Amino acid sequence: MEPQKTQQSTLGPMIIIGSLFFIFGFATWLNSLLIPYLKIACELTEFQSYLVTFAFYIAYLVMAPVSTRVLNKFGFKKGMSIALGIMAVGALLFIPAAYMRTYAIFLIGLFVMGGGLAILQTASNPYITIIGPVETAARRISIMGICNKFAGALAPIILGMFLNLEQADQVTKQMDSMTPEQHAAALDQVALQVVNPYIGIVVVLLILSIWISRSNLPEAQGDEEETADHHHVSDGKKSVFDFPHVILGFVALFMYVGVEVLAGDSIIAYGTSQGIALGTAKFFTSFTMGAMVLGYLIGIVAIPKYMSQENALKFCAIFGLLFSLGIVFTSGMVSLTFVALLGLANSLVWPAIWPLALKGVGKFTNAVSGLLVMGIAGGAIIPLLYGKLSGLIGSHQAYWIALPCYLFILYYAVAGHKAGKAKS
Repeated sequence: MEPQKTQQSTLGPMIIIGSLFFIFGFATWLNSLLIPYLKIACELTEFQSYLVTFAFYIAYLVMAPVSTRVLNKFGFKKGMSIALGIMAVGALLFIPAAYMRTYAIFLIGLFVMGGGLAILQTASNPYITIIGPVETAARRISIMGICNKFAGALAPIILGMFLNLEQADQVTKQMDSMTPEQHAAALDQVALQVVNPYIGIVVVLLILSIWISRSNLPEAQGDEEETADHHHVSDGKKSVFDFPHVILGFVALFMYVGVEVLAGDSIIAYGTSQGIALGTAKFFTSFTMGAMVLGYLIGIVAIPKYMSQENALKFCAIFGLLFSLGIVFTSGMVSLTFVALLGLANSLVWPAIWPLALKGVGKFTNAVSGLLVMGIAGGAIIPLLYGKLSGLIGSHQAYWIALPCYLFILYYAVAGHKAGKAKS
């Protein structure tokens, strides 16, 4: 009877956390369409357009320490509810930003949404890791990843239904034949198209905030992860910085999130640079997300029965290196296909790094989670560097930036995750 009870008590929290991962995915991958869309509406350079990802993901670096304090003070349930409310405020800022066609207000709204997501991520990732055996954590995180990437595949398509992408393309093409006043009026009309979908997002976030606050989500303590198997590892440690495998895990996550965001958020803009209409290119992020879902399904079946978390990470890093070379050494739709296939290479990196980095940290689980979440700031820096490189050497060759990222992930899979751990 006891095992059944444990299984039953895990299902409810997994459904709740799964719905949150859906929200992560939906809010996050809207950016892939916002980059080329705001580039047109706010008349931006390539580099300026990638400030969308910078503003959104830098919030994780700024807010992660705050996130830990919020969760310590209010607990998981209230903390998540507060985070959803913060995200609603960020989405609300899109309305005045659209009416004023002011890029800075869009960026502030994205930063606020990213801050709310930082709190949600700090709570949910360790929660799903410690809710069951650490050896099968990658499988549970893979299930959450499917929720996340399914939402990510839907997000640009749903937003694209509200945005007249053909009109946005036409405004760009007809700019020379318009007077400055006509051009400004046309861009105002383009910018206002984001108002209705973001009102809907605000409403959904507020409903979810109320639902989470009234749910029966149980609290979980970090030291639940401290098992007899590795209890000695955290003995005598004074801070997260006493765990070399955690610091290296932070860097690996930084690199990983950078290339994950690059693969998902640059593919639409890269497609348009290859002469593909925005109305067609809006589907490309869905291909990247679909490849990630395929990888997650493989992880659910294969880990740990046929493949360890370490080996999954090795294979993903090697595929990432090969696909990155495929992008820069091919062109057109073949090159775009390799960008989408980065989704497959990225799929099991996050599910594998989290349990490898959390293993053996015991009572420091919450603090380590806060540090690892700061690694999500890689999504702010690496796509922005890609945007800068695009202006210098072109959006095609700028994908060389992915190679050192996958090389570091491969190092972590081979040796980094063992750093500082006592050999048994």
